[in-house]
Amino acid sequence: MAEGPEPISVDALRALRQELAELRAERGPVAATLRSEDPVGDRADEADALQRASEVARLDGRIAEIEGRIREASVAGPPPTDMVGVGSTVTVRFADGAEATVRIGEIVEEPDRTLVTADSPLGRALLGRRAGDTVAYETPDGSTTAVVLSLGDTTAPPDDGPRA
Repeated sequence: MAEGPEPISVDALRALRQELAELRAERGPVAATLRSEDPVGDRADEADALQRASEVARLDGRIAEIEGRIREASVAGPPPTDMVGVGSTVTVRFADGAEATVRIGEIVEEPDRTLVTADSPLGRALLGRRAGDTVAYETPDGSTTAVVLSLGDTTAPPDDGPRA
């Protein structure tokens, strides 16, 4: 798959923006306690201050990660039509002959059996592939394969989703 900005779905972008707002709201009160002019008292106070500083650092890291992803998304175009990317709709045939149409996404907001995250074994195997390619990936039951039948919108409704 090409390096650079990755496409992101509208729902995933909305979820990232919501998470960013929540993290910023959470960070404010924690960071404010670190600016206190009160001297640190006993060891318990020191431990509490260190824990709050660690929490602010954790929040800052996640905030920076989300901000970077949102910046990338703002310049990313739609998913490619000739190869599987984030946002693609892909029809695959599994080793057992069953076929499924799935969407490659980043964030699962609610249960959706047709969504395959880009970082799942099947999602990773599909990224960058084209119609006709065979992919191998790991399942809880061992290695298996699937063939990419087509990319893009299909007229058939999505089925029960991918095989574990």
